[in-house]
Amino acid sequence: MATRDVIGAGPRAVAGVLEKAGLIPRIALAGTMLEGGVDPEAYDVLLVSGMTSDLTAVRRVISKWRARTDGPVLIGGPVASDPERALRKTRGDIAVIGEGELTIAELIERGLSSGEKPDREALSKIKGLAYFERDAVRMNPLRPVMDRITFDGLEPSTRAIRDYPLYRSARVYVEVLRGCSNYHRAQIALSEGACEGCGLCRGGSLEDRYYCPEGVPPGCGYCSVPSLFGPPKSRSPEKIVEEAGELLSMGVRRIVLSAPGFLDYGRELLVDPQPLTDPRSPEPNYGAVEELLSLLSGLDVVAEGEASVMIENLKGELVTPRAAGILGRYLAGTPVNVGFETGSPEHSAQIGRASTPSENLKAIRHLSRAGLKPYVYFIHGLPGQNPETVEATVRSMRESVRAGASRIILYRFRPLPMSAFHGFPGAPPVVKDMLSKRIYDEARKANESLKEDLVGETLRVVIAEAYDRDPRLYVAYPMLHGPVVLVEDAERLEGEIAEVEITGVVSHRMVRGVRR
Repeated sequence: MATRDVIGAGPRAVAGVLEKAGLIPRIALAGTMLEGGVDPEAYDVLLVSGMTSDLTAVRRVISKWRARTDGPVLIGGPVASDPERALRKTRGDIAVIGEGELTIAELIERGLSSGEKPDREALSKIKGLAYFERDAVRMNPLRPVMDRITFDGLEPSTRAIRDYPLYRSARVYVEVLRGCSNYHRAQIALSEGACEGCGLCRGGSLEDRYYCPEGVPPGCGYCSVPSLFGPPKSRSPEKIVEEAGELLSMGVRRIVLSAPGFLDYGRELLVDPQPLTDPRSPEPNYGAVEELLSLLSGLDVVAEGEASVMIENLKGELVTPRAAGILGRYLAGTPVNVGFETGSPEHSAQIGRASTPSENLKAIRHLSRAGLKPYVYFIHGLPGQNPETVEATVRSMRESVRAGASRIILYRFRPLPMSAFHGFPGAPPVVKDMLSKRIYDEARKANESLKEDLVGETLRVVIAEAYDRDPRLYVAYPMLHGPVVLVEDAERLEGEIAEVEITGVVSHRMVRGVRR
C-alpha cells in the first residue's frame, strides 16, 4: 500500500508461463481479493506472491480463497524462501522456492493445469518445492539457478498488465537481468557458519568465490538475491525492447529496467563461461549498456516524450566516469539509487558490502555531474550497529547531499531467509532505539530540506487517481520518478501527462502543485 505506483516483474513472468501452457491467468492485488473483487469460484488455482513482510496478507488471501473453493494454493516470491514458516502460517499447499518459472511449468505438466494438486509421487520429483506430507512439511532439493539461455527464452506476459488498475501511471518493471555479482560474505554471524577470513570470496578465482568453505550465504548479509538467483544473467536487448514496446503500446507510460544492479547488465558475457562472482572486475560492459539504452530511447513514444524509461539500482564500485556518462546521455534527469546501508567502512566490510562509503560518494558525484539524480539507501538496526557506525552514517548522509544526492531512503533491518543474517532479530522501531532514531532524524531532516528545493519547479507527471483523503485533489507521479504530487483540477485526466508547478511541501514523501 505504500508503493501503489509499483508493478513488479514477477507476477507477469508467472502469467507468461501459464499463458504458454494454454491457461488463462488473472493478476489481482491482495486488496482487491480481500475486498471481494475476485470470485474464487471462477478460478481453479490460486498463486500468491509475497515479500517476507507480507505473510499476514498472504494468509488472509488464502483464507478468503479457502472459504469458497478447495482449489490448490501455491505460494511464491521471497516469502516462500522460508517454506516451513510460510506453509504453516498460511496453510497453503505448495511453496515454490527461488526462480519459479520452470517449477511452475513442471507442476502444470504433472496435473496442476486441471485444477488439481499433483499427487505426492509427482511432487516428490519436482525440484524447488516444499509441501505438506501429512502434517509435516517436506522440502525437495532446490532447483539449480537458471542459465542465461533458458532465462532469455522466457516470455513474460504483457497482456496481464491491464489487470493492474493503475498500469497507465505506475512504474512498470521490465526485468533486464537476474542475480547479483557480489559474492563477498558477511563477517558477522550468530555462531556457527561464521566467516573464518580465508579471503576466497574477495580474492579468489571466479569459481572459488562461488562456494564458501564455512557455508556463509553469498552477498550482503541482509540480502538473499545471490542465494535465490545466483550470479547475474542478462536478457538479450531484443527481448527487452520487444516487451517494453508492447507494454508502451498498451498505454504504459513509465518503464523501469529491473535489476539488482543495472551496471551488471552484460558483464557476465565478458567472463563467460565462468560465473560472474566478482562485483568489481571486469568493469561494466559499456557496449551492452549503451546498446540497450539506445534501442529503448529510440522507441517512438519514448523519443516523443510521451513515455519514460528509468533504471533503479546501481552499485557504487561500478559507477566509473564512463558509465555515468552513458547513463547521463540516455537518462538525464532520472533518479538512480546507490546503496550505502552504513557510513562506516569497517561496518560496510563486516556486512559484506562490495563498495565502500567513499566509493559511493564518488559515484554520486559522477552521476550528478552526468545529469542524473542520485538517491541513496541506508539501513538502520543492522547487525553490528553501534554509536561509531551511527555517527559515520550520519556523516555519510550529509556528505551525500553535498555530493549531489536528491533523496535519502531509509529502511529498517529485517532478517531474510537464505541470507547470512537470517536468524538475527529484526531491528526495533526507531522510537525504541535511540541509535536508529539518530539515523532516522537525520534522513528526515535532509529529505525535508531537499523537498523545499522543489518548490517553484515544474514537473511532468502522470495523473493516477483521486486522493482518498481529499477527493478535490488527484495523486500524480513524476514521469522520471520522484515524490508523490497532489494536483488540483485534474478530474477525468487519469493516465494523462500534465505539467505541474510545485507550490508546497505536504510531507517528506509528498508535495503539492497546480497544473500549468
